[in-house]
This record gives sequence, structure tokens and C-alpha cells, in this order.
Amino acid sequence: MASELFHIFSYNQSMDKIAVRILLLILAVILVWALVYSFNNNLRNALQPIQQTNSDLSTQVAGFLHPTPTVLPDPVTIIHEVRSLARLETIQYSVEKIITAEIKQGLFGALFGDRLLFVAHGVVIAGVDLKKLNPEDLTIKDNVLYVRLPPAEIFIASLDNEKSYVYDRDTGLLTHGDVNLETTARQAAEEEIRKAAIEDGILELAGQNAESYLSRLFRALGFPEVIFVQPTP
Repeated sequence: MASELFHIFSYNQSMDKIAVRILLLILAVILVWALVYSFNNNLRNALQPIQQTNSDLSTQVAGFLHPTPTVLPDPVTIIHEVRSLARLETIQYSVEKIITAEIKQGLFGALFGDRLLFVAHGVVIAGVDLKKLNPEDLTIKDNVLYVRLPPAEIFIASLDNEKSYVYDRDTGLLTHGDVNLETTARQAAEEEIRKAAIEDGILELAGQNAESYLSRLFRALGFPEVIFVQPTP
């Protein structure tokens, strides 16, 4: 009987030791996990300023290499002139022109020269300025309305800045280029666009469209017949 009690007591002690070992092992795992978590958390907190500094530095470097222009308009606006207009716009041209602008392309062009190729997209609008139509330009005879319109003219000849661009630029080895060369190319492009539209007959078409529009208007006002008379030179 005493032997059996001894075995039972020994068995219980063994089970208690195993339970204690398991409990100690669990506590050790929890402790190790807590230490690792605390270390990682402290490491992240320690590295965060460095990472933030690296991010700020990367942003500054990117801003230096690829700067974004800052536009600061002056809050003061000056209106020089206000005029009333009575323009009848009757036609619009969309024109593309290639402009080559160059400077110092002589013997030392490879060193000091500057050349650019500018692709210009522009709009030309023409019509008749009805403000120049005087009472004596409208006469009625035998129920016929005679109209002498002012000559057609160009109202707008401007570049489309969203579509116009510098296609290529070649500068000499010892120069950074002329800062006014692109401006010169743009000014020349506007004039060339105007000339191209005139050579293509925009003024004649503008006059014809004006006569067609006004003829319908005058007939709607009760004039059965409208004849347009060419202005005297």
C-alpha cells in the first residue's frame, strides 16, 4: 500500500514538473515575443526620423532635377482701354507652320551658334467690322436694298500655345543659347501664319460669308432683294 502511494506521489510530482516546464516554456516564448516586438517597435521609431529625412532629401533632389515652375501673378490689374466692337467673324483658319530661327551660324557656329526648330499651331479669324458700316452704305431703290460692306480684315492671328512647341534646338559648345531666340521664333510664326491665311484667300472667303449671312438677315427683316456693292477704292 505504501509502495502504491509512493508511485502515485512520484507520478503526480512528475506531472507537476511537466506542467511547470510547459508553463515556463510558454512564458519564455511570450517573453521572447515581447522583447522582439519591443525591439522592432523601438527600431522603427529610431529609424523614422532617418527615413523621413531621406524622403525629404529625395523630394528636394527631385525638385532640383525636375523643377516645377511657380507662377505668381501680380494682384494689380491695369486696364488700358475699353472699346465697343461690332465685328462679324465669318471664318476661322487653323494653320501649322514650321519656323527655323538661328543666330551666329557663321564660321564659329559650332562654338557660339544657336538654332531651333519651332512647330507653330495658330488660329486666324477674319470677318467684317460692321462698326465701319455707315448710313450712306445702305440705300433702297425700287424695293431693292443695296449694301456696301467694309473690306474683310484679319481680326485675330495668334499661336495656340498648347499645341506649339520647340521641336529641336542646337546650341554651340561654348554658349547656353540666346534667351530671346524662341520669342523671335514665336513672333515670326504669328506673322507667317497670318501671311499663309491671306495667301490662301481667307479675306475673300470672309467677305463672301459675310454677304451670305447678312443677305439672309436682311431678307428676314423684309427686304425681298439684297445686292452687295463693291466698295470704291
